[in-house]
Amino acid sequence: MVDAVPEAPTGPGLTEVETHGVERIPDADRTAGPLDLFRLAFGGANTFATCVLGAFPILFGLSFWQGLAATVLGLVAGALLLAPMSVFGPANGTNNAVSSSAHLGVHGRVVGSFLSLLTAIAFFSISVWSSGDALIGAAHRLAGLPESDVSYGVAYAVFAGLVLTVCLYGFRFMLFVNKIAVLAASALFVLGVFAFAGDFDPGYTGSFASTSTPMFWPSFIGSALIVLSNPVSFGAFLGDWSRYIPAATPRGRVMGAAFLSQIATLLPFLFGLATASVIAAKAEKYLDPAAPNYVGGLLAISPGWYFLPLCLIALIGGMATGTTALYGTGLDFSSVFPRFSRVRATVFIGTLSIAFIFVGRFALNLAQSISTFATLIITCTAPWMVVMALGYVTRRGWYDPEALQVFNRRQRGGRYWFTHGWNWRGLTAWLVSACLALLFTNLPGQFVGPLGTLAGGTDISLPVGLVLAAVVYLALLFLFPEPRAVYGPDGPRLVRASGAEVPPITGGRTGGGARGRTDMTRGTDRMAATRSLPVERGHRGRA
Repeated sequence: MVDAVPEAPTGPGLTEVETHGVERIPDADRTAGPLDLFRLAFGGANTFATCVLGAFPILFGLSFWQGLAATVLGLVAGALLLAPMSVFGPANGTNNAVSSSAHLGVHGRVVGSFLSLLTAIAFFSISVWSSGDALIGAAHRLAGLPESDVSYGVAYAVFAGLVLTVCLYGFRFMLFVNKIAVLAASALFVLGVFAFAGDFDPGYTGSFASTSTPMFWPSFIGSALIVLSNPVSFGAFLGDWSRYIPAATPRGRVMGAAFLSQIATLLPFLFGLATASVIAAKAEKYLDPAAPNYVGGLLAISPGWYFLPLCLIALIGGMATGTTALYGTGLDFSSVFPRFSRVRATVFIGTLSIAFIFVGRFALNLAQSISTFATLIITCTAPWMVVMALGYVTRRGWYDPEALQVFNRRQRGGRYWFTHGWNWRGLTAWLVSACLALLFTNLPGQFVGPLGTLAGGTDISLPVGLVLAAVVYLALLFLFPEPRAVYGPDGPRLVRASGAEVPPITGGRTGGGARGRTDMTRGTDRMAATRSLPVERGHRGRA
């Protein structure tokens, strides 16, 4: 008699509400692949909001070809910066904020949690506003729907409610929505080629006769940095999705999926760039730098038959951006306050975000302020990403998943305890570089830092933050070595290690955030609490 072969685990069903928080995802539930990561990351950026970013080179006075060069430069640089942030999820089975415990300390990981929390709220708000405005504007042109506060309010409420519902179901349902959104939104953008082909002129010259014009380079670099900010905005919560990828998946494939997901956004960026050049030629008033209105200009130049596709782009793309943003918000809030489950945290933050959207839109007119706020958050997030990526390199991709969960279980000690739960090396590198980058920020009419004019009006905040974070962090790791135990069996790469002891994990609740952990794991925790942690225990990410 031949024994039956057990079926491979398939993970939770599509309509089951996800119960996992920031605890390590069980191997049986890690059934996603690099293609799924591509769909989520690309779907979250294949939206109307990205088209708006794509219009900025034209708004800054560049020609179409100059704008295309700035877009490609910013997109490739941003994708290269984002790609390494995808490897922490498969390696540790948790989100990037929790993984940052290894480099910022058990308590210092709250930096990543709040960065992703603020970024997600900002981009959720932007997606609801831009999509709602586009829907009502197109419906007004198509069916005569009044453009009243009531119409906008209903659109925002329905749209935000749909996004919140998808997020409550969790990863599987969000992945299903994005599978549809990627194909549908891409097809609608391609359809736009036919809608605007007759009006589009690739020879659009812009405002600069040559590259020697005084304001050309500030405008070119500023455009590239705006494009670069889009991939960077995913950095803090890319692990929210990649944690469902099995640990054995080659890291090159995972990083390749993250990189290509951003390169693919050249589609909506080009849509925004091309249509903005048409708007500049046919409806210039909508690109007034003092009060730009890309959505209004797009509706003004669109043929009547394309209004419905525009509505669908706004709906589908906004759903993709909103779900990826709000899902990360709830997950990170539950990681900072482990007493909240992912579902409760998502409902709580979602409700606050929706209230913020209505107050900002109808009472305080915060649309421009939230855009500035999002840019400043990204300026602070980029150095954090550098610390994480270099930390992964120096650790050779080796981590101790149990020690990463110390904060969530209200415990003390472990490999990543450092100085009372804070790793001042990573925190100093992040804080110094982020603060200096903010000083160099130059957003005319919105926010200009004290050093923002030193580069001739060019915003160099991101390059300053990235370079400074790399230099300071590596210097601190070399001058003040971390304990040998945090580096795993093969030791550190590029930096030195000290012989300092690491304290055992004690106190707290051994079952804490990981509700589905096995008795064997609990036994391991009890043994770990009575002795110093061995170097061999942990997990290595494939290089």
